[in-house]
Amino acid sequence: MARKTNSAFMKPMRPDATLAEVLGSKPLPRTEAVKKIWAYIKRNKLQDTKNRRNINADAKLKAVFGGKTTVTMFELTKFLNKHLN
Repeated sequence: MARKTNSAFMKPMRPDATLAEVLGSKPLPRTEAVKKIWAYIKRNKLQDTKNRRNINADAKLKAVFGGKTTVTMFELTKFLNKHLN
């Protein structure tokens, strides 16, 4: 039996101005937003080299992370959800 996808995850969400600086302003599903933010983190080498679970924010991500300079990968979705509507 095929697994039914959760449509709440696939519903396109519009990033606010802060998150649009990183992802662009086009509506996208939450899953795609997480993929794009990880691509941005890897492209800009923002993952901590010693503790790979931590993300060191640059100026754009610091705004998304509510002013925090370091967040864990587990906190990432919590911060993303605040900027998607």
